[in-house]
Amino acid sequence: MDHPNYITPAGYAVLRAEYDQLLGEERPRIVDVVAWAAGNGDRSENGDYIYGRKRLREIDRRLGWLAKRMKAAKVIDPAQQGDRTRIWFGATVTIADPDDRERTLTLVGDDEADAGAGRIGWSAPIARALRGAAIGDTRRVTLPSGMVDYEVLAITYPA
Repeated sequence: MDHPNYITPAGYAVLRAEYDQLLGEERPRIVDVVAWAAGNGDRSENGDYIYGRKRLREIDRRLGWLAKRMKAAKVIDPAQQGDRTRIWFGATVTIADPDDRERTLTLVGDDEADAGAGRIGWSAPIARALRGAAIGDTRRVTLPSGMVDYEVLAITYPA
């Protein structure tokens, strides 16, 4: 990775919980099914064996990805942000476009982004454009639909 994997404490907890669930619950359950299926004889037409092995590969691949992301993670608590007058990691921002349509976004880690819920990944184009802006600043963002100027109306951080 060429940049740190910034993540909030809540986002890290979600990654950790998924890792623990896969490693401690789902993988051992699938291993038991595969072991049982292997003991039934012919493996070439044994669906439990074939699909169990496939699911184990999927779980192992996901566990590797989660381990890599957690190792690279730099947990930052937005409540501890020093400069609350500017937009930094963890800020909840209200912005307005030229048509006065307001949007409220929270800048979070890329692994916890959910645009539908208003959580924008730290490396997303709109987040990169807003970094360091203060209330009243206008920032130009390049979107697939073209250039849009957004004005920063409010900045808040968790208490």
